Amino acid sequence: MAEFFPGVPKIQFGGPKSRNPLEFKHYNPDEVVGDKTMRDHLRFSVVYWHTFSNPLSDPFGSGTAVRPWDDGTGSVANAQTKAKVAFEFFEKINAPFYAFHDRDVAPEGASLTESHANLDEVVKVLKDGQDRTGVKLLWGTANLFSNPRYMHGAATSPNLEVFAYASAQVKKAMEVTHGLGGLGYTFWGGREGYQTLLNTDMKRELDHLARFLHNAVEYKKQIGFTGTFYIEPKPKEPTKHQYDSDAAACLNFLRTYELLPHFKLNIETNHATLAGHEMMHELEVAIGAGALGSIDANTGDPLLGWDTDQFPTDIYLTTKCMYCMLGMGGFTTGGVNFDAKVRRESFEPLDLFYAHIGGMDAFARGLKIAHAIISDGRLCSFVKERYRSWDGEFGRRVESGQAGFTELESYIVPKGEIKTNESGRQEMLENLINEFI
Repeated sequence: MAEFFPGVPKIQFGGPKSRNPLEFKHYNPDEVVGDKTMRDHLRFSVVYWHTFSNPLSDPFGSGTAVRPWDDGTGSVANAQTKAKVAFEFFEKINAPFYAFHDRDVAPEGASLTESHANLDEVVKVLKDGQDRTGVKLLWGTANLFSNPRYMHGAATSPNLEVFAYASAQVKKAMEVTHGLGGLGYTFWGGREGYQTLLNTDMKRELDHLARFLHNAVEYKKQIGFTGTFYIEPKPKEPTKHQYDSDAAACLNFLRTYELLPHFKLNIETNHATLAGHEMMHELEVAIGAGALGSIDANTGDPLLGWDTDQFPTDIYLTTKCMYCMLGMGGFTTGGVNFDAKVRRESFEPLDLFYAHIGGMDAFARGLKIAHAIISDGRLCSFVKERYRSWDGEFGRRVESGQAGFTELESYIVPKGEIKTNESGRQEMLENLINEFI
């Protein structure tokens, strides 16, 4: 079979001293860090949409991407070719997983029935690629935001017909994900929100969104799909306000509608930034609720207020991500999914490799540094010591609800004015992190 990337070998580990841009400097899949290999810690996934379907257009110009395999027809045959390209890339970049939207992998037809048939034809090629390479589907999802029918939302649309169409589209996407052995399924409400409250019944829309997700949970049981359901928070773009605006909002929604037992969160750095949070904040919110499932690995440009989806190269960022992940015991579902795209000026196929190599190396370094920080113990010990006043018998009684205001007053009055506060030592701890980076 002809190669689509003929000048690119399978990417190997060259080590930190390598000067070959087509070698990993830090990601060595078989290297053991702690109790697992890097491959098992990081569970890298390549996204279909940005890597193979994104023309690199922007609001001010058409696409620049040079993709020799794409004949521009939007046909099923062209989509099947793209699927073959994808698996050659997965193999050469040494990625164990991938993820897709339904409309990334197959063209939309003139009817829902035709769209389903188109998807089935391309899924055959995906299945062949998985069987041949051993690459697995991390998660699938449905694109409920690009087509004009979803201008007012999908699950939250005021139009029942749109709600029904979205339901049928998700039903099919779930079936396809299940058939491909997908390990999860993600819901991202790109247009589930509003531009103005003047025309919006927010309570009713949230009720409809919850009904949509409950229906998905029921159908998951019907077809025997055992993968994880994810909600992916994002605050804005394209709508002014999205109902899944950040981790806390998602958790509150899931709890309110008794959906939390059925969902985990898929957290993305660029979405955290747009919500006014650090990635570490969003991860810790999800971890605190026992609801962190997966990571979309990217970053945004701090000088731009929109979702730039750049590849992560900041070692501080990847270290903090992996510090959180290791602290919760590592991935039990999901993985590090590169929801990232090359820049519009990086238009050649070779740039896809450079981008993923950089991101994978950055997370490999973050993993090693985070593991070293945890093994060193000073940071963990400092945090534990900072809360030591709660570790006695009375502190435990307060935390468990056995001591209320009256008991707290009796405890503190004899002690007089508080003189026991201690420095938070932020600068010292930042210096500690720098020792390892």
